[in-house]
Amino acid sequence: MKKQSKKIFVPILITVLMILYFILYFGFILWLLPGVLLKVCFGIIPAVFAVVMIKVCIQRIKEIKGGEEDDLGQY
Repeated sequence: MKKQSKKIFVPILITVLMILYFILYFGFILWLLPGVLLKVCFGIIPAVFAVVMIKVCIQRIKEIKGGEEDDLGQY
């Protein structure tokens, strides 16, 4: 496995694990909540978190492919 593909694998793995966590955690909360309105309101939160996680993952992959593996070195 190339070094660059290893660096790409880690953000993807973390993104998948976080989205699974959101689904399980908020799914359990939604199962406990009464009423449709509360379920819809609390269902939006994990959807927003998942979209943000995916966008951050895509941005990180672009940084790695662009040669900016160590972005902390810029500061």
